[in-house]
Amino acid sequence: MKEIKIQSVVRMYSMDELDETGRMLVEKAKDATNNSYAKYSDFHVGAALILENGKVVIGANQENAAYPVTLCAERTAIFAAQANYPDQPVKALAIAARNANGFLDEPISPCGSCRQVILEVEERYKSPIKIYLYGTKGVFVIDSIKDLLPLSFVEDCLY
Repeated sequence: MKEIKIQSVVRMYSMDELDETGRMLVEKAKDATNNSYAKYSDFHVGAALILENGKVVIGANQENAAYPVTLCAERTAIFAAQANYPDQPVKALAIAARNANGFLDEPISPCGSCRQVILEVEERYKSPIKIYLYGTKGVFVIDSIKDLLPLSFVEDCLY
């Protein structure tokens, strides 16, 4: 038997400790929660990303009574960016969420589907995406989705 040890690095910062890009993206992600359509869950998620060319694209979760067709904030932002700027890598992504009580104390993490989409974008451009996960108690900063999805399913797995 061989044991493989997998480690991930997640750093926690206060908003004041973030770099300028991180603070800006978190604020835009928080604002994007206002564009959420969360009629069923009252769970509003916003995302903001910055492309290599400096363009910022936001996304918000969009719910539907047929739950499987609901779309997460991360994917709405990424798909909008890819549709409008297909030649631009995503450099960083911020995610924020709130419910009826306000923004969450602890950061939320992307769901499995969003993790896979973020991974595919990293693989497509051969460039890691820095991820900022906002919570009122602090912001988790992750250098690559591979820290959240260490045993990844990528194109090389198909051959």
